[in-house]
Amino acid sequence: MAANEILIVDDEIGIRELLSEILFDEGYHVHLAENAAQARDFRNQQAPDLVLLDIWMPDTDGVTLLKEWVAQDLLTMPVIMMSGHGTIETAVEATRIGAVDFLEKPVALQKLFDTVAKAIRQGMPRLKRQVDSVVVTDSASLFPLPFDLPLREAHEYFDSLYFDYHMRKENGNMARVAQKAGLERTHVYRKLKQLGIKFTKKPSDSS
Repeated sequence: MAANEILIVDDEIGIRELLSEILFDEGYHVHLAENAAQARDFRNQQAPDLVLLDIWMPDTDGVTLLKEWVAQDLLTMPVIMMSGHGTIETAVEATRIGAVDFLEKPVALQKLFDTVAKAIRQGMPRLKRQVDSVVVTDSASLFPLPFDLPLREAHEYFDSLYFDYHMRKENGNMARVAQKAGLERTHVYRKLKQLGIKFTKKPSDSS
C-alpha cells in the first residue's frame, strides 16, 4: 500500500523541517509549503491525504486559505490546523469551516501521531458536507434517512446527490458531467431521467 501523502504548510522553517522529519520517520510522504501561495499551487496539482495548516502566516492566514478551499470545492482532504497562539474561538471557527482537528504548538509527539492517524482514518470529509448541503437546500426532492433505506433505494439516493451536485457544479454542461462521472453522455441522460433530475439538452452537448 502506498504511503499517505501529507502537506505541511507553515512559514517557520524550523517547524516545517521538524514535522517533516518526524512524519517521514513514521512512513509518510511529506510535502512542504512555506506560505499559502505555495499551498495553493500544490493543491491545484494534486490532493494530499492530509494537510497540516498553520493559522498565523504573513501573506494569507490558514483560516482564510481553508475558506478558499471550501469555496472552490478543493477541501477534499482532512485539514488539521496548527497555531502557537491558539484560542478556543479560532479552533471552533476552523472546525466549523471544515478542519477536522486543531493542534497547539509546540506539538507533543504522541498528540501529533494520534491526531494525524485519526484524521487519515476518517478519510475525506467532502461527501458528508455535500450531502448535508444538498439535504438542507433541496431536501424536498430527496428520498428520506438514507442509511435506513433498502440498498437499491439507498443507491438511488446517492446517485441523485452525485448527479445533482455535478450538474450544479458544471452548470448543466452534460459533456463535463459525463467526463466527471466516467460515463457516456447517452448513459448520463438515461440516468438523469430515471432519477427525475431535470436538465436541458444544449447544442454543445450533442455528440
